[in-house]
Amino acid sequence: MKVIKDIKQAKKLLQRAVTHDVTARPGVKAGTVEDTVREIIASVRKEGDAALFELTERFDGARLKSLEVGAQEMAAARKAVDPDLLKALKVAAARIEKFHKTCMRKYGKGFFVEGLGQQVLPLERVGIYVPGGTAAYPSTVLMTAIPAKVAGVKEIIMTTPCGKDGRVPINTLAAAAIAGVNRVFRLGGAQAIAALALGTESVPKVDKICGPGNIWVMTAKKLVYGMVDIDALQGPSEVVIIADGFADPALCAADLIAQAEHDAMATSIFITNSAAQAEKVQSELSRQLSRLKRYDIASKALETNGYIVIVKNLDEAIELSNLFAPEHLSMMVRDAREYLGQVTHAGCICLGEFSPVVLGDYIAGPSHALPTGGSARFSSPLTVQDFLKVSSVIALDNNAIKVLGPHAHIMATREGLTGHAHAVQLRLNKKKN
Repeated sequence: MKVIKDIKQAKKLLQRAVTHDVTARPGVKAGTVEDTVREIIASVRKEGDAALFELTERFDGARLKSLEVGAQEMAAARKAVDPDLLKALKVAAARIEKFHKTCMRKYGKGFFVEGLGQQVLPLERVGIYVPGGTAAYPSTVLMTAIPAKVAGVKEIIMTTPCGKDGRVPINTLAAAAIAGVNRVFRLGGAQAIAALALGTESVPKVDKICGPGNIWVMTAKKLVYGMVDIDALQGPSEVVIIADGFADPALCAADLIAQAEHDAMATSIFITNSAAQAEKVQSELSRQLSRLKRYDIASKALETNGYIVIVKNLDEAIELSNLFAPEHLSMMVRDAREYLGQVTHAGCICLGEFSPVVLGDYIAGPSHALPTGGSARFSSPLTVQDFLKVSSVIALDNNAIKVLGPHAHIMATREGLTGHAHAVQLRLNKKKN
């Protein structure tokens, strides 16, 4: 990890770090991914299921007999999954559901006051994309499907890549069953996003697509936005850890590595007001990395996007974090809650050594689908709100027309919209009668 002691240099570096395009990758020629994804979307639009079978064979090496995972396969997966994992998934699901039910009580109600109000309704059909293939990410299933279910979404459609044998990992299917996913399709990549956005003979068109993915998935989500809604364009994982001299350096290093092992492009930033603490964390990083299964990925991430910044005080540290607007912010300082009010930009804020990001990734309760790439400055984690839509309700009476109509008439006239003005004038005249 690079060590930075100059606050001005740190500000410039962190400002540059958040101005990246999540649909771009080093070594990939500009435009090639987007052009290919456009071709995939056009193919799915024109050929439907036939394109999905062909693209799955081409990209995933799987010659499928059916796109959808059947009920028997789902049931078998739930029985076959490791009992300890099944128990953990159920505990996580219960906590996630409880958290989002609390959110629903706050955001899920409309109102009606003085003839004006809002009607709040769930989306009818949502698609969730779960990365997979050779690996399984059951946590992503829970973190995306459960908020949708709590919000009242009628139908949740899941797509996830299959292996060359056409099978979806049983852990992913077990999580889908626990989360209440209605239908599962063995589809990955841009073609899965295209199918969800456009609809085919087998895959129903959805209202919104949620979930993380690689460059092809993110580019596809960007291109289909407008045909459907999307949650966000999630980039590589990020963590900022702010620590004072009292933090445990072993825990700090472990949390930096935990995020770095996600992706070689992940960003891990350690900010401290203690030079001695910085040295201890560096030493711990070397020691802990040496026994990491994903050593190559984590070490590359820390080398490329890993920074240790030494500041004068914690106020400077929080200022730098706000500038970067990280996906995860971990406050490993004494009396961490006292600093919460100073944090203005972060997807998830973890306070104290017993609230590690890893718990947020799996089981704490809030969704781990978080804003990245500096988008925490203007966007939020995935919640039940993402699956609700609001209709404005206007139910005014004759008295309101008498009071408000003349003003509306004047505004419409000044804008040259005489039809608008006439529609109001008719009502004003009717009132006089």
